[in-house]
Amino acid sequence: MEKDVGLTVQEMMEYQRRLQEKYAGVWEGDNPGTAKHHLLYAVEEIGEVSAILKKRGAQEVVRDGALRAHLCEEMADVFMYLNDVLLCCGATAEEFTAAYREKMERNLRRDFQGEHRNYLKE
Repeated sequence: MEKDVGLTVQEMMEYQRRLQEKYAGVWEGDNPGTAKHHLLYAVEEIGEVSAILKKRGAQEVVRDGALRAHLCEEMADVFMYLNDVLLCCGATAEEFTAAYREKMERNLRRDFQGEHRNYLKE
């Protein structure tokens, strides 16, 4: 049996498309007019992740498998709504993947310490 090493962006976006299709006419849908709502839902879910870390602490999450599973579930909700934002804006998995890789490569070349040390000095 092959080990599952993770979802692709394409798979996450496809799950979201299927979920939105299932609830078409019930939920507000994925269209440009609802993008900001999905972003706010993501922020709400980030708040739930934050509450776990604030109230229980990251070390407890590391030690407690059930708590870690709960954290992962809430993080899945965050990703779900962020994928909805991409879908609302017509972004593709390929576009997001290219942007992510480009941004990470740029970040790997940056000097964050130097930038922060000189922040607002210019």
